Amino acid sequence: MERFLSSLENAINSKNWYAALFVALALPDICGKIEDPNGDVGPRYRAWFKKYVEPKYTSQVGANQRMHVFLSASDCYALRCAYLHEGADDITEQNAREALDKFHFIEPPQSGLIHCNQSNQVLQLQVDIFCNDIISSVKHWLIDNKDNKDITERLNTLITIYEAKNIRF
Repeated sequence: MERFLSSLENAINSKNWYAALFVALALPDICGKIEDPNGDVGPRYRAWFKKYVEPKYTSQVGANQRMHVFLSASDCYALRCAYLHEGADDITEQNAREALDKFHFIEPPQSGLIHCNQSNQVLQLQVDIFCNDIISSVKHWLIDNKDNKDITERLNTLITIYEAKNIRF
């Protein structure tokens, strides 16, 4: 899993936002598959995201301090489907969507942040913050499962890209 996290961190550091977002949206899929290899992808993705990421996108808002979920597991799964399969940020045609219609990802500004702003059914997210939230969630998941032998074995089966100089047949 470290190679995927390093890849995401490298994409963030080099400001390769499309690649960073691609990896970030795929990681809950990978973690969910490792944790529940026989589960269906949608429920598995949403369950993982709900536990590890959604709390970061839930906060009290307004004068009455009601809890509001800015980014639900279902809307993120819909984004994952739209972006990974169509290259889109519009999720209106995705069956999984819950509350949102579209996402606007923002590059980090020179100062401050532009993150978790919602207008109607459009959510504005700062791409580096979103990707770093996924990284910290995966790290949390790894800690939670460090003693799980089945998960550790499945982690060892993840793809590796080998250096050409180390290839021997």
